Amino acid sequence: MTEQSSLPRNLESADLDALSASLERLSQKITLIQEAVNQLSQNRSQLEGKIEEAQRRVQRILNRLPDQSDGRQLNLLGEAIPTNNPEDDGEPTTH
Repeated sequence: MTEQSSLPRNLESADLDALSASLERLSQKITLIQEAVNQLSQNRSQLEGKIEEAQRRVQRILNRLPDQSDGRQLNLLGEAIPTNNPEDDGEPTTH
């Protein structure tokens, strides 16, 4: 018994070579796309982490805001605010 090929009989060797080369190019392109997708996924994760950290920093600043009825000076950066001298008349100085 002879085994019949599943390929059409009119498909020549050159056609098979061209098809094989096309499949190889396609396989390489798929690999490049997969690598690019993986890199983009990593970049997205890093950016999400940075965004979350920025949101936490903004929330810390917002938590430091006094109530609207509070007349104290804002200290958004957590730096020391000098106390007013009782001898100071509270008027701003112009230089």
